[in-house]
Parts: sequence; C-alpha cells; structure tokens
Amino acid sequence: MQLQELYKKRQTDFSDKAAEFKQKYIYFSIVRLVIFFIGAGVFTFLWSYGWIATFFLIVFLVVFARFVYWHQTIQQNQIHHENLSNVNQNEIDYLNFKFNQFDSGEQFMDTQHPNSVDMDLFGAYSFFQYCNRSNTSIGRKCLANWLSYPASIEEISIRQESIKELQNQLDWRQNFQAIGMSTEDSESHLEALKKWLHMSPYVNNSFWLKIALYVAPFFGIAGVMLWLFYIPWQLAILLYIPAALILKATLEKVNATHLQTDKAEKILAHYARLIQHIEEEKFSSKKLYELRSVFFVGKENASTSVKKLSYIIRQLNVRNNPFAILLNVFTLWDLHWVNRLEKWQAIQKDNLPRWFDALQEIEAVLSFATLYYNNPKWVFPKVKNQNELFVNQMGHPLIIGKERVCNDLTMPTEAHIKLITGSNMAGKSTFLRTTGLNIILAMSGSVVCAKEFLLPPLQVYSSMRTVDALHESTSSFYAELKRLKIIIEAVDAEQNIFFILDEILKGTNSTDRHTGSKALIQQFINSKGSGLIATHDLELGSMEVKSGGAIENLCMEVEVQDGKLKFDYTIKKGVSQSFNATLLMKQMGIRIK
Repeated sequence: MQLQELYKKRQTDFSDKAAEFKQKYIYFSIVRLVIFFIGAGVFTFLWSYGWIATFFLIVFLVVFARFVYWHQTIQQNQIHHENLSNVNQNEIDYLNFKFNQFDSGEQFMDTQHPNSVDMDLFGAYSFFQYCNRSNTSIGRKCLANWLSYPASIEEISIRQESIKELQNQLDWRQNFQAIGMSTEDSESHLEALKKWLHMSPYVNNSFWLKIALYVAPFFGIAGVMLWLFYIPWQLAILLYIPAALILKATLEKVNATHLQTDKAEKILAHYARLIQHIEEEKFSSKKLYELRSVFFVGKENASTSVKKLSYIIRQLNVRNNPFAILLNVFTLWDLHWVNRLEKWQAIQKDNLPRWFDALQEIEAVLSFATLYYNNPKWVFPKVKNQNELFVNQMGHPLIIGKERVCNDLTMPTEAHIKLITGSNMAGKSTFLRTTGLNIILAMSGSVVCAKEFLLPPLQVYSSMRTVDALHESTSSFYAELKRLKIIIEAVDAEQNIFFILDEILKGTNSTDRHTGSKALIQQFINSKGSGLIATHDLELGSMEVKSGGAIENLCMEVEVQDGKLKFDYTIKKGVSQSFNATLLMKQMGIRIK
C-alpha cells in the first residue's frame, strides 16, 4: 500500500471509530440521567425507612460514581480517536507538501547562528516545520538544538539506531502524538516549576506548623459544635483566630510557592500521560532503552509521580476559589498542600528535570523517525574521521520529490574550495542550501536526502542572506563583512568548519569585489578551510590553474531554446559559459538595444 493510501485508510478508520464512541457517549448520557432520577426517586421512597435509605444512598453513589467514570472514558476514547484521525490527516497534507499545520520553530530563529537563517532551518515552510512532530515546548526545543548544533560521532550513531527502531512503530508514534495533541505548555511555566524545586521548605521543616496542620481541624469542628449547642457565635469564632494568625504569617511564602507551581498543573497531567505511554513500551536501541530507564527510578515510576504532583498542585489551586477561605480557616488547606508539595520535592527534585530531558529527547527521535518513515528512500549518512565529503544523488529536502533535481559532490574537507559559477536562476543558491542542509541533518543524526552520504564531523558556517541593520546603523555590505569575519575566525580556530558563501562582497564595485574575493579565497586555502563559494565573477575561475588542486571550478548552465530559458539544475565541471540576464530583462519589458 502506498504511504498516502495508508494514511487515508487510517484517517478514515479512526474518524469512524471516533463517531462510534460519540454515539455511544450520547446514548449513555441519557441512560446516566435516567439512572440518576430513578436513584433519587428510590431514595425518596425509602426516606421513611431510616437506615435502609442511608444504606441505599451509599451503595447507589458508589455504583453511580463508577458508572460516571466509565462513561467519561468513552468520551476520552472519542477524543483520542479524533486526534489519531487528525494526525493522519496532517501526514496526508504533509505528503502533498502542505505542512504549515506544524509548529514553525520561529522562536528559534537566530541571526547570529552559523547557518540557521541561510539554511531555512526555522520559520514558515522551514525544515523544522517540515520535520517537527513534537507536541511539547521542551520537545520542540530539543529538536531545534539537535538541528542547530552538531553531535559527536558516537551520539550520531546511537541517534540513528533509535530512529531506525521507531521508524516502523507507526501505531506507537501516532498514539504518542494523539496523546500529546491537547498539550498546551510554556517554557516559562516549566522554568518557574524548576525554580520551585530549589526553594527551601518552610512547612515540612517547621515542627509547630506540622502540629498546627493536625490541630486546626479539631478547632474548626469544635467551633461549629460550640456555636450550635452551647455558646454565641461571637465567642465560638475565637477558636479560629489561631488559624487566621498562622495563615497571615505564612501568606507571603505560600503565595511564592503558588506563583511558581500553579500553571504547571495541566502541563504535568499531560506530561504524565506521555511518560506513561513511553513506560508501557519496550525498546531495544541503546538510546531509547536508556531514556526509558530514567522513568523507573525509586519506589514509583515517573508517570505516577508526575501525576501525583499535578494532583497536589490542583488541590493548592483551590485557593483561587473565593470559598477557599473557609477551607483554610477550618483546615489550613493551603499549608496542608504546600506540605505535600514539599514532601514530593524532597524525594523527586533531582529526578523531575531528568524526566523532562528524557521526554524531550524521545520526542526529537520521534520527529526524525517520522521523517524517515515518510521518506524511506533517504539514507543514514556515514560519519567518519576522514577528510572527504562524498555525496551521491543529493537533493533538497524541501523540494517535492517529482520536482527535485539531485546532484553528486565529492571533495576534500581540508584546504579545498569548489567555486561555482552560473547564470541567474541556474540553481547555484539552491545547490548551496542543499549541501548545507544535508550536512546539518547528517550531524544531527537524521537521515539525509541522498542515495549515499559520507562525511567527517562538520560544522556549517554560511553567508548568504546578509541584510542591513538600521537599528545598528549597519549597511548590508558591512553586515556581510562582519559575517565573513566570524567565518574566517572559525576556520582559523577549528578543523571541522565547512563554509558556504553565496556571491561574496556583492555590496561593492566589481573591481573591489574581484580583488577582495581572490584574497578571501586564498586566505581560506592557507587556513586549510573547505567549502563552497558561488559567484557571478567568472574571472575567479582562473584561480584553479595555479591552486594545485585546492580549487575546482563547477558550474550550473542554462540553455536558450526558442527564446525561452531551459534549466537543468545539474552541477557540471568548469566555468559557466551561459548568460541570461539580458533575456530575463527583455521578458520583463526592459528594452535592450
């Protein structure tokens, strides 16, 4: 079955199943209402029978509560299958290159990063949006970090192994996505929770406050009983003064605890479900096995503990209810749940960050596994300590398959430059991005869009989209010089830099550009740098002869057939011999003599 047909079948099946659950839920909603009224009627009838009525009420409430819980699971199943249907519809759209329903990762854009802006890593219709299947903010951040920073050879290997394992676990992956679809989290709320983990306890460390937690309910009950049977309320209320004084004395600290934790309640509930889904699966790859093992530390597993923390915070959040003042006066409600929080903190404060780290890494693996599943012809690169980049049939991941033109590339990664010339629109910039993006994918542990890919550890530095910065009074030419300075310093300082430059020094006159470009190329060679440089300056092609093999000319040509331009987007050896600017200007209505 073709991939699109498979997703369509799953989308339809899950949608139909969701509709069945919905009908079932509606039917039992009526049954539930009828049972309630029958129970109320029977209780009313038995009212005069004393203990029989009480016994019936207790039994009825227990049975009815279980029925309500069962009824709610039907709705949860309905929602889950609706989410599964949406997951598959998203993948159908993705295969048709409509993937703007996924998070774009715009928040990770960084103009100072070595390559992310030039390589379209983040933002609308970026590779991150194409690849991302994370539902949590921490998962998205982890995926962005993997794409932004090269991993070691060992880490790449274990990531590849884990991606291979998850690739064909379609049901597990999609159920994980469906569970996480309703997650609405915020990095700021999680950071606040992490700060709370390091706050000093003040209830659990206080002998008198712990005594007060036990004594306060007795004072509360005594006050009510005395008021009802013995003394005026003006006197009974005196019994609540100690509780009021304790609440006033601890209000500032309780507010601080609540401020750091209150927004985490729903986030933790969703995370607990995701972690539980991981706990229920068995993994064989080294990375997934170790990440799952993190959730089984101590007496209870992570999902249970995180769920418990969510519950405790939910009870503390009751203080937002205006009627919570009664609970506080009678039971010191806030302090009771702060005490529970502090007990949880004492046991798990070191584990919670590790659980978050494991969860986010598994989400990143899932994103790459889905990418591999959707592109089964892509391959895992071989990253070895060598000095050669070898690529067979490499294409741009963000160009639809039927329109994608693939090219080969072989070059040393030390003291070697490929100088690429070509006419306008011939595909030079696309080829540069194709190479850069696939190297980035290789160094993140992902599959690459190629038939074969062999490379050493590389860090891509690029200069393609330098623009002026008015707020810094910086022209586009000066911005490019600053960018080139960063690349030069990186090449001088490190051995694994692969630079990608597009039309360097374009902001100055042709003489300066040619002189400066020759000097820059020679400096890169002297520093044993390696990379690709695209240029319209055909005279730079003469440098190949005297370079002793350190420079090789490549080009992308264009043909004119019947007055129309024909592009093949194929890389060839040599200096470009084709020109198309005048023809393009004529087509735009510019008269050229």
